[in-house]
Amino acid sequence: MENKVSRWCIVSMASVPLVMTLGNSMLITVLPIFEKKIGITSFQSSMIITSYSLAAILLIPIAGYLSDRIGRKIVILPSLILALIGGAIAGWASWKIDDPYMWVIIGRVLQGVGAAGAMPILLPLVGDLYKDDDQKASSCLGIIETSNTFGKVLSPILGAGFAAILWFLPFFSISFFSLISIALVFFFIKVPKGSKQDPVPFQAFLKKTKELVKQEGKWLLPVFLLGLFAMLLLFAVLFFMSDFLEKFHDIKGVKKGFVLAIPLFVLCSFSFLTGRFIKGDKAKMKKIIVFALVLASAMVVFVGFFKESLWLWLLITSLLGLGIGAMLPCLDALITEGIEKEERGTITSFYSSCRFIGVAFGPPIISILMKNHLNITFIASGVLGGLLAILTIILVKE
Repeated sequence: MENKVSRWCIVSMASVPLVMTLGNSMLITVLPIFEKKIGITSFQSSMIITSYSLAAILLIPIAGYLSDRIGRKIVILPSLILALIGGAIAGWASWKIDDPYMWVIIGRVLQGVGAAGAMPILLPLVGDLYKDDDQKASSCLGIIETSNTFGKVLSPILGAGFAAILWFLPFFSISFFSLISIALVFFFIKVPKGSKQDPVPFQAFLKKTKELVKQEGKWLLPVFLLGLFAMLLLFAVLFFMSDFLEKFHDIKGVKKGFVLAIPLFVLCSFSFLTGRFIKGDKAKMKKIIVFALVLASAMVVFVGFFKESLWLWLLITSLLGLGIGAMLPCLDALITEGIEKEERGTITSFYSSCRFIGVAFGPPIISILMKNHLNITFIASGVLGGLLAILTIILVKE
């Protein structure tokens, strides 16, 4: 009998990446405010983003393994609760403690632990819900990736708006949004029977995973690397834009949020359109990935050269967003539809870890290099993207 997935179930799943994205991207806009209020350096403020992602990187594979063995929903709900607690700790410390930086980092690490068991588990959950219907799975994954990118569109506007009221309010807002997602997941996500696997010895699981990687590793490697590269590029450029818009263009607060939202809106739109277009067709996915990667790689080369011309800069970063937005649903679909259910949670968790590595290291790398080596850094990123496009053409089979 066909397992029907309700609209509210899809909305509930989409709420998770929205909350997780708001929990991270929303802070990029207000990092310069944190630097002034707490008295920290640009590198230290970048660690507010990185600490979240590092915690997630380390725990995502464990969460993926557990979701394969004890169930997706049982892992997602406690993870969202941890994200709620982490936001509350960071907000409370900023409000009540004179030197809150270390407590903010602790709160962010807790949020990262929550992120590890929330959004990455959605990819195998979609595979469970739609089973052998690749077309519907691709469409749902497109909606989830769109929710993720829509969170990035809202993030700079909401972050700046909340910070304009109280500079630490973005931390508390994360807890509020997490609470909404917890309620939606609890009431509306109905996990299909049979998605929970019988426990197997860890050594046997490890052996089976190694065999899978050996069999499928040729096409998994470029997909993992592309997930890392896309997030590294996105968060490095966003961090640079947030800093430069204030220091050079004197654009701050909510106005800066709307400016940053322009390329992110393009990213969100093409993520949605691509998810609707691919319909489980792996040949289409590969072509889109290569085209999108070449476009993003070409555009990032010019990000540093045209930063003084605001409208031209926004055009370049919007085309960069188009490339990343078109690429992400294809990568999600390839991973989710190309792996059997028994190992789906584990393999998608490694992919999610790669994405979080990009999120973690994008801001600190650009904060160090943008002072003296900005253009060289972006040119090198473009060259790396070109090499990844070649790797994709060779190794990703249709």
